[in-house]
Amino acid sequence: MNYRHAYHAGNFADVLKHMVLVALLDSLKQKASPFCYIDTHAGSGRYDLRGNEARKTGEADEGFNILKTASGLPPLLWKWLEIVRACNPGDDSLRYYPGSPWFAAHLMRENDSAQMVDTRNDESGALRQLFHHDKRIHVHERDGYEALKAFVPPKEKRGLVLIDPPFEAQEAEFRIIEKTLKAALEKWPTGMYAVWYPIKLRSHVQPFHRWLTKCGAKRVLVAELLLRPDNSPLTLNGTGIAIVNAPWKLDETIRDSLRMLPKLLGKPGESEYRLTWLVEENKDEEPPHAPHSPRSVRRR
Repeated sequence: MNYRHAYHAGNFADVLKHMVLVALLDSLKQKASPFCYIDTHAGSGRYDLRGNEARKTGEADEGFNILKTASGLPPLLWKWLEIVRACNPGDDSLRYYPGSPWFAAHLMRENDSAQMVDTRNDESGALRQLFHHDKRIHVHERDGYEALKAFVPPKEKRGLVLIDPPFEAQEAEFRIIEKTLKAALEKWPTGMYAVWYPIKLRSHVQPFHRWLTKCGAKRVLVAELLLRPDNSPLTLNGTGIAIVNAPWKLDETIRDSLRMLPKLLGKPGESEYRLTWLVEENKDEEPPHAPHSPRSVRRR
């Protein structure tokens, strides 16, 4: 894998991640009080799908380039696509695919704020240029994991942290995320945290899921999209996003769109989605679900 996101912009992993991000930011906007968005691995904010990096891999052909002409999209996927269109004013070819910072900035309100972090000088520089006019956005060139310690809890006392690393450390990246999340939850136990991860081998993901069941959060939801069986370390077979302190009924918000992605992007018999409550706080209208026996929905 090349760890520069320009090589992967608009792929199926981006579709899942940004679809869920839209749902999470919309949930925060249901209250009038301001929120803070924190992006620990922000990237450059916008990517040219005609650029050398994107054309070299062609990964958008397995994601965005299929969906941009699809019909009958559910409301959440349709809103995701409309935000991409807003990143391409006057360009029906949709040359640019927005990164997570662009999605967040588009959905944030005037009184919300964002802390965007990237360790690379060129990425943070491009991000700073992209948002130089936006006083809500604060760009930092530093290690995202270390920065999170300083940024939580935010002054708004509510918000979302997106942890979206390039997984340069491969399997060991999960242990770094666990350590970072543990420290952040100790300082800000009510914060919402979304963690993106790649799926190559299922055995690499399972220990992280077990850790999440014991992290202390009352609600942890996992959404996954697999285009191929998760049994090969040689390719990106699937992708997932774990939401710690997930908003109430988030599974209902994203289910229809998540259900459609394997049908549109994958091959019959190989692709599937998974929507799993690893931890679910008991509610009067729901039966209890023990953390050691998560409620999961899987469909091919």
